[in-house]
Amino acid sequence: MTFSKKIVTLAVAGLVAGIGLASTAKAETVWKGYTYVHTAAMASYQGLDRVAKAIEAATGGELKIVMHVGGSLPIKTSNITQAVGEGILQFGSDGFYLGNVPIAGVMRLPMLMSNDEEFETALEVMAPYIEAAFAEKSVQVLAHYRYPIQVAWSTKKMTSLADLKGEKFRVTSPEQGKFVEAYGGTPVTIPGAEVPPALQRGVVSGLFTASAGGARVWNDMLKSTYRFPLNWFNSVTIANKAEFDKLSPDVQNKLKEIAQREADWVTAKFKVQEAEFTEQYRKNGMLIVPAKESDIKDAEKKMASLWEDWAKDVGPEAVEALAKVRKALGK
Repeated sequence: MTFSKKIVTLAVAGLVAGIGLASTAKAETVWKGYTYVHTAAMASYQGLDRVAKAIEAATGGELKIVMHVGGSLPIKTSNITQAVGEGILQFGSDGFYLGNVPIAGVMRLPMLMSNDEEFETALEVMAPYIEAAFAEKSVQVLAHYRYPIQVAWSTKKMTSLADLKGEKFRVTSPEQGKFVEAYGGTPVTIPGAEVPPALQRGVVSGLFTASAGGARVWNDMLKSTYRFPLNWFNSVTIANKAEFDKLSPDVQNKLKEIAQREADWVTAKFKVQEAEFTEQYRKNGMLIVPAKESDIKDAEKKMASLWEDWAKDVGPEAVEALAKVRKALGK
């Protein structure tokens, strides 16, 4: 065999071997991830970043997720679920999904759940309804997490629900708005980015959020917080269903397990931060007022009719789901 023929033979052998290796190597899948959280400093964003790192390590690089902080992509906060369902995004988290998945609003109803245990009880009932509704939007729910319960904050001295009368309060849902109206206040709906100037100009005098949530940004403009447990702001970690279904069963299971593990980390992190930040605000001079039991009982009575009206407006399935949740909670 001549020298030149040897070179050709070796080259062909190397090419064949390379093709063999390529055929046995796992294909790399890269997903684009996005969230409504505008800063990487928030535990809710950090949890998603932890998912991305953990799933890449667990799959040996077979699945990679590139996360983008809220506002870095031309996707509106209210359109994240839609973008995931359409495949514009393959992964993300959404807390502003009620326009796409109305039945999930059961988890946001004022006064329906007042502590962590009640929330978990309600979620156990609601999870199948929520996940089925997301699936209809071509979205796979991977995990659930939540911020601490939302309480009242004001630029004035607030010591009871009676102090809502005559005030303009920023709300994040129509249901919160009904609550404000029930106590003589005026609800105002504005995006988070517009809250600081609204507080400074007196467009609103108060709002509902958590110490570990919006209060981290707005606390220096607020004078008091009335620790009245109004309702929860919960979120879902989600994936495009078609892309999720393409993954092997092993990777699917790993992704769901990691996503819920990190979602639980986010929930626990927020709970610790809630106590830490509330104490920090106290030391900085903010008036911290515990909720009155009489206010809680009065609000539960007022809101019970709102729950039923809300469910009827959403539809028969919501009526059924709410009834199951109320039975489980004994309310």
